[in-house]
Amino acid sequence: MSEVRRDIVTDTWVIIDTENDSIPKTKAQQAPEKDGCAFCEGQESRTPNEIYAIRDGTAANGPGWKVRVIPNIKPILRIEGTLAKTGVGVYDMVSGVGANEVIVETPQHLIRFSELPDEQIRLVLNTYRMRIDDLHKDKRLRYVLIYKNHGTLAGASTVNHVHSDLIALPATPVRVKQKLSGAREYYGYKERCLFCDLMFQEIEMGDRLIFQSDKFVVIAPYASRFPFEVLILPKRHMYSYKLIDEDEVFDLSQVLKKVIGIMHEVLEDPPYNLILNDSPNLLPKTSYWKTIKQDFHWHIEIMPRIYRTTGFELGTGFYINHYAPEKAAGVLRSHL
Repeated sequence: MSEVRRDIVTDTWVIIDTENDSIPKTKAQQAPEKDGCAFCEGQESRTPNEIYAIRDGTAANGPGWKVRVIPNIKPILRIEGTLAKTGVGVYDMVSGVGANEVIVETPQHLIRFSELPDEQIRLVLNTYRMRIDDLHKDKRLRYVLIYKNHGTLAGASTVNHVHSDLIALPATPVRVKQKLSGAREYYGYKERCLFCDLMFQEIEMGDRLIFQSDKFVVIAPYASRFPFEVLILPKRHMYSYKLIDEDEVFDLSQVLKKVIGIMHEVLEDPPYNLILNDSPNLLPKTSYWKTIKQDFHWHIEIMPRIYRTTGFELGTGFYINHYAPEKAAGVLRSHL
């Protein structure tokens, strides 16, 4: 089992694979699987048994599914086991309890998310909601992250069949804590949601607004870390993605298809990371993020990975963005 270790200097957590004995080496771009795609319909025997699937009455672990959730074949965290917290001298360590799942988004062999029909994207987004809700019932788990890596530079796996990844953690990540703290501080001062105010201001100013639908706003963040970084916010205040309704799911499916499709057109199929930023699991602890339902606002970040992260970013935490978000928003708007 892995260990989740805390860096006491930066208050960040690192998952350490204590079972791997292979020395990591730089690899050239990996070739597709020799035996075809294990995620395609009809290849279910080549993957672990499914955790969840959307089916029309067909048997589990066989053909006939629309969206399928399976354990990662090489999980970095496992659902089995007891959550143990240990002190190692001045260090803190938590046993590697969690979840590591793969959401296979279509039975067809498609590579790009924007190629999925709107209805299929809707099923995927509903699957996100179902998995978050289910995993939040496990009180060992503090945070559920759903993300998508597209392209080698974005850390995508060798399986290029369109899919998302899910990792449930026994600790709240420091970046999430930073967002929660910023939102709570703003709410304590103004008694308003920081994200709602940000959204309304960007709509009014317009220079970083890419477009808005009935239910969502799409902007280029003021302090974008990456060229053509995109932030998607629901217009209705919701602290958790679990609260999204069917009308919003339908709207979001069209928004995501449009945003990623435009990026593909403008940037010529760039590698990117998509991250669903949700609230942590609200455990029954005294004063645990007490105002989170009022001050936090779930959102989606999409970050094209055109440039590699360098020593400057790693050493300082500063990012250098080589293309202004106002210009990026203008280019994306022109391709709507």
